[in-house]
Amino acid sequence: MAGHSKWANIKHRKAAVDAKRGKVFTKLIRELTVAAKEGGGDPEMNPRLRTAITTAKNQNMPNDTIDRAVNRGSGDIDGIDYQEIFYEGYGPGGSAVYVQALTDNKNRTVSEVRRIFTKHNGSLGESGCVAWMFDMKGRISLNSDSIDEEKLFDVAVGAGAEDVFTEDSDLVVVAATENFEDVKSAMDAAGIKYENADITMIPQSNVNVEGKDAEHMIKLMEDLEDSDDVQNVYANFDIDEKLLEEAMG
Repeated sequence: MAGHSKWANIKHRKAAVDAKRGKVFTKLIRELTVAAKEGGGDPEMNPRLRTAITTAKNQNMPNDTIDRAVNRGSGDIDGIDYQEIFYEGYGPGGSAVYVQALTDNKNRTVSEVRRIFTKHNGSLGESGCVAWMFDMKGRISLNSDSIDEEKLFDVAVGAGAEDVFTEDSDLVVVAATENFEDVKSAMDAAGIKYENADITMIPQSNVNVEGKDAEHMIKLMEDLEDSDDVQNVYANFDIDEKLLEEAMG
């Protein structure tokens, strides 16, 4: 799980001082809206919405903004009709890239995604070309200094987690999506504070990317994630952590 998860950890640690907070809020509002549209506006009955609300609150989004997005999605107030679309392709060095987008204009979005892939020596592929390389899981990360790993293991696995392991300076908990909320609730009840918790796509294996390919891969990820219509980008690259740190500034 090394490469892309390191990228995700670095991103989350810097999110608190992200100068693009307005863009972060825009993406979160889209996720809240689509989650409510697909599963209803009651977070107790809609795990995706519950996770989206937690993420929005962790980013200090005002409650009124959250409520408006949820009401828009559940049809209580008028709003833009967003569609969820997945794009699949290949990055430099043969890495697999899986893109989640929420858009009100599919033609605009596919053109932009294709342009970004091409610009950074990648290529947009057909539906299904790389999706099989990823598994949807719940992933929770926390600083390894904040808790004893054995205690975390007992709490998380006891609540249904599949694995607990160390990754650099982090402890990571992985759970099946159907057990994700139970694991989070058990950790909350035990007073275990985590840095990030979300549903993500975890690659089954990683591709080592080096040199110029690594530089292009980082730029590809940055430009995709900076695109207004793109919500999340998943990939199976493994790049030296020092290079990732430097790239994230």
